[in-house]
Amino acid sequence: MIIKLVRFKLYNEVMKKEVIISHQQILLSSSYEDFTKNLEAIVRSLKPNFAENIISDPESVRKYLEPLAGDSGLIIFGIEHHGDMLNIYDKRRKAKQYIIGNPLIAIQMEVHDIRAALYAPLRMIAYESNEGEVYAEYDLPSSLFGQFNNNEVLKVAKGLDEKLLNVIKRADQNE
Repeated sequence: MIIKLVRFKLYNEVMKKEVIISHQQILLSSSYEDFTKNLEAIVRSLKPNFAENIISDPESVRKYLEPLAGDSGLIIFGIEHHGDMLNIYDKRRKAKQYIIGNPLIAIQMEVHDIRAALYAPLRMIAYESNEGEVYAEYDLPSSLFGQFNNNEVLKVAKGLDEKLLNVIKRADQNE
C-alpha cells in the first residue's frame, strides 16, 4: 500500500487529508512484447480530436465512444514509451505507460463528484524487470476514487477495478 498526502486549498487554507491507495502489481506469464501487443489489440485507441464536437454535437461523440470501448469497456487514450526515453541515459528498458479508461464511464463518476476527473483516465505501466519478469502495475481505481466518499462514484470505480483486471488477464494469454 502507498499512502499519498493530498492537499486541498480552501479559502487560503490548506486542508490535509491522508488517502490510502491500493497499488496492484501483477506478475505476467507473457513476454513483454506479447502482452503489450495483445493489450493494444484488445483495447482500441482514441483519436486525439475525438471530442472536438462535444459542445455542438455530444451525441456524435457518444456514438463514436460506445463501439470503440468494445467488450473490454476500456479505451487507450495514449501510450507513453517510458522505457525508450531511458535511452537518453543509455539505459533503454521495456516499459510502456498506458493512459486507459473510458470517457463515458468517467462522466458517470464526474456527474456525482467532479474531483473524479483527477484520476480519469487511469494510468497503468507494463514493464520488464531487470530479472526479465514482466509486470503490469496500477493503482486500484476504487481506492483512487473511494477517497471522495461518494457511493455512486465508488460503485462505478469498482466496475473499473474489474474491467482493468479482466483486460490484463486477457492480454496475458500465451496464444
